[in-house]
Amino acid sequence: SCGGKTLMAVVIGIKPLEWMQGRAFAGKYVAKAPQYLFGFRGRMDERYDMVRSATDGRYVYLRQYMPHKICGQHVSYMFQTPTTQKWKELYDAGKLNAGQRRFWEKKSPQELYDLQTDPDEVQNLADSPEHREVLQRLRKAQQQWVREIRDVGFLPEDEIHSRSVGTTPYEMGHDAKKYPMDKIVAAAELASMLEPDAVPKLVKALGDSDSAVRYWGAMGILMREKAGVKAARDTLVKAMKEDSSGSVRAIAAQALEQYGTDADAAQALDVLVELASVEKNSVFVAMLAAIALDEMGERARPAKERIVALPRKPKSAPPRTGEYIGRLLQKLAANMQ
Repeated sequence: SCGGKTLMAVVIGIKPLEWMQGRAFAGKYVAKAPQYLFGFRGRMDERYDMVRSATDGRYVYLRQYMPHKICGQHVSYMFQTPTTQKWKELYDAGKLNAGQRRFWEKKSPQELYDLQTDPDEVQNLADSPEHREVLQRLRKAQQQWVREIRDVGFLPEDEIHSRSVGTTPYEMGHDAKKYPMDKIVAAAELASMLEPDAVPKLVKALGDSDSAVRYWGAMGILMREKAGVKAARDTLVKAMKEDSSGSVRAIAAQALEQYGTDADAAQALDVLVELASVEKNSVFVAMLAAIALDEMGERARPAKERIVALPRKPKSAPPRTGEYIGRLLQKLAANMQ
């Protein structure tokens, strides 16, 4: 899965249950087992996701803040492996069972697994009445941890850097003026729990003074697909054209191009091609726009020549990120052949 076991075990090389039971390490000075372990998933090379998890050793809770994104997004590095290619091929051919398909399908906002009876994390217990207390306890622990560490992952990546100019992301995250965390996290919770009656509040969030709140407002409308875009269309168009944040503009445009009318998609296409240029925008905004263009499918074809002509290497970018926009644009160009 792209969930609990992967989030934690891949980092520390052990199973959560072994850690919690004190079996992870041998030796004289074994530390006292913590009450909970916490896991994180963010950008993977050129693709974005956002997951937070908590485990007590027996159960693992996953909070999917981007449930509209599949676990198996096209990451170039991952798709170099024959197993990944075959797995996707079998999915496209309809030859997988329900458990095997989940990697390629949208997620639930919350997931809960019993690591003792279900170590492969297949049976989601989040809606199980018998496990309500466990879910609420682990959810509370996860939320408290987010606030305790001042998790800056609730900002679009471009703003992690732009708000940190002259300091560090850590220091910025502990400055309530630069990072009004409570209202940003509240907007992310509202957006990603997928409650259908949240659209009016998400539209209101698009008018907030903080760009990260507006980002989650646009993201929440995108997650609600056609119903959300239909209800918020005028607000989205204004955000796409006028917002001061490139990240907000990119997500508003993505919502309109995926779930709006053909006319909306045509407007969004022009905006996304503009935002995908690393000569005019940060590499992180350009990546958001390129991802949206990739998901646009055939609706992006009218801009084929402009997309192919986009620069694939930024003049300056943080270490290791410079090549990612090139990978996205290369895939886009290949899809249009």
